[in-house]
Amino acid sequence: MKTFNVFLLVVAMLAAVSGCKNKANLDANGVPGKLLIGSYGGDNPAQYREALDPFAAYLSKKLGMEVEFFYTTDYPALIEAMRSKKIHMAHLTPYAYILATQKPGLASIVTLGIKGKPTVYHSIIFTNKKTGLKTMADVKARAKNLTLCFADPASTSGHLIPRGYLDSIGLDPDKAFKATIFAGSHAAAILSVKSEKVDVGCSTSELALEKLIREHIINREDIVILWTSPPIVNDAIAIRTDLNKDFINKVQQAYLNANHDDFEAFKKYVLLYWPNPHEMSYVPIQDSAYNQLRKIAGSIKDLKQK
Repeated sequence: MKTFNVFLLVVAMLAAVSGCKNKANLDANGVPGKLLIGSYGGDNPAQYREALDPFAAYLSKKLGMEVEFFYTTDYPALIEAMRSKKIHMAHLTPYAYILATQKPGLASIVTLGIKGKPTVYHSIIFTNKKTGLKTMADVKARAKNLTLCFADPASTSGHLIPRGYLDSIGLDPDKAFKATIFAGSHAAAILSVKSEKVDVGCSTSELALEKLIREHIINREDIVILWTSPPIVNDAIAIRTDLNKDFINKVQQAYLNANHDDFEAFKKYVLLYWPNPHEMSYVPIQDSAYNQLRKIAGSIKDLKQK
């Protein structure tokens, strides 16, 4: 596979946000007339829309304005939408967030938390049990005859973290394997391995593999996990810093209070990923929480100039 250049992909905007430019205007005080929020819609944007519509209604009530979510099927589109000021906020993976903050103009305000602390998740490298691969040593020995699949180019657990790990053990993803592809999403990466279209996949355990198992789309015994990463801090909900500061604080508080003020709306979205919404809430998150991931991205040769 040719070396991936993320900024060539970032410029491709999806139709879901292409008409937002005028709607995203601010008044003289830096307050939007309508709050526009971008969210990753995965392989099933309709499912995300159904889950987030109640939360949009909750935010609308709290903020006293109309709130609308827009859905894309890739993270670079969300980054571009924020940079071009077509939306005011976005739900961004950690890697998408550090890519987006390479230029000034947005900041993290909250992330999902459990028992008052930011949630974490893990990246995994996995295979179909039929390959006979049992360890990463097996992968290294057979790499030239294996196909590798990442998720989305701007995915943390489905690209950045496993790429860094593979580099660290001497497996250049772009050279060591028979072929390396991007499936486009976590679910697609997992299903590609399940269906034997590729030999080795990269994704996240808690937010994708376990979700597909709960939904009975795959069986746990179909997949062999070859490697699990250290914990990764969860997604950032980011907002443009050119918005009115009091308004930003008001938005942050609405998120922080959501599990108490409208648990049903909060729960519906959380259940897309996590099975225990009663233990969860939004919690504040500082930009510095993502510094370790910035170091990892900076240490990967193929990503340094992206």
